Amino acid sequence: MNKRWTIGKINEFVENNSESKLLTTEYQGFSQKLLFECECGNKFEKTFKKFKNNNQRKCDACQSPKASR
Repeated sequence: MNKRWTIGKINEFVENNSESKLLTTEYQGFSQKLLFECECGNKFEKTFKKFKNNNQRKCDACQSPKASR
């Protein structure tokens, strides 16, 4: 079954799975970039798919670099 994400469910996921805060108050769909605030205070934008599936849950300054291929 396809899980339908709402802004409330996304906010709950963010609170339970990261140190960041969701600042966006409306969710239009999977391609929308959402505004987050990192634990360091920086604001950053990511789609929820990248935030959830790719573990990109911090700003660029705090995110550990990806291993090179």
